[in-house]
Amino acid sequence: MLIEKRNALKCASVGEITIGDKSLTEKVKLIALLDEDEKNVVFKMIDAFLTKKKFKEFFEQQLAS
Repeated sequence: MLIEKRNALKCASVGEITIGDKSLTEKVKLIALLDEDEKNVVFKMIDAFLTKKKFKEFFEQQLAS
C-alpha cells in the first residue's frame, strides 16, 4: 500500500489529475491520498448523494403502490 501511495503521489506531482478518466479503484486510491478533512468532505458528499437516491427510489415506490 505504501508503494502505491508513493506512485500515486508521483503522478499527482507531475500534473493535474482528472478523476473522470480513472477506474473506481483508482479513484478510491486517489481519495485515500487526501488529508482527513478533504476525505471527510468527499465521503459526506457521497453519502448525501446516496441518501438522496435512496429517498427518491423509496418515494417513487410509494407513489407506484
